[in-house]
Amino acid sequence: MTTISTAGTSAADTDAPGACGPERPMRADARRNHDRLLTEARASFAEHGTDASLEDIARRAGVGIGTLYRHFPNRHALMNAVFQEALTALLDRSGELADAEQPCAALVEWLGAIVTHAGEYRGLAQALMSASADRTSALTQCHVPLRQAGARLLERAQASGSVRTEVSIDDLLQLTNAIALAAEQTPAEPALADRLLRLTLQGLRAVTAPPRV
Repeated sequence: MTTISTAGTSAADTDAPGACGPERPMRADARRNHDRLLTEARASFAEHGTDASLEDIARRAGVGIGTLYRHFPNRHALMNAVFQEALTALLDRSGELADAEQPCAALVEWLGAIVTHAGEYRGLAQALMSASADRTSALTQCHVPLRQAGARLLERAQASGSVRTEVSIDDLLQLTNAIALAAEQTPAEPALADRLLRLTLQGLRAVTAPPRV
């Protein structure tokens, strides 16, 4: 059985949010540890990808690995916290596009923003793809609101007759993450993501049958 060391955990960190129970306001010193960990995690993920060493993140934040685990029980919990700002921006953008005159174009723009976000950190696209099928993952907290926001844009595009009715938001999110992953694996082709997204969306459009003679 794998155990998590609590070495380096300070008394202040007992106020850190745990995996169970309601969250309590953190004491000032625990909040400082939390914020330092997030700052270093963002920098490490940007430099090394989402598989960056958690021990290194803790060391750079000036705390023990036990303190990191008190605040973030596992890697996905840390990733979820790091990506909250980007998640908020994506949700806000979906709200701005909700009443766009061209629903299909709005959906395409929002999916493009998803691809851009998923490509910001190496390994994020793969993690988001796996989290979509794992309800126990902390990253589900990112996936669920994105799914709901995207579903509203998709339903509006389908109601306008511009997108096939059989297309699902789950399919679209998996496709966008797959595109981001393909682009991640091919850094020498910066235009690849846009090209793949355009090709994918050509297949989403509703096709009007030619009139019968």
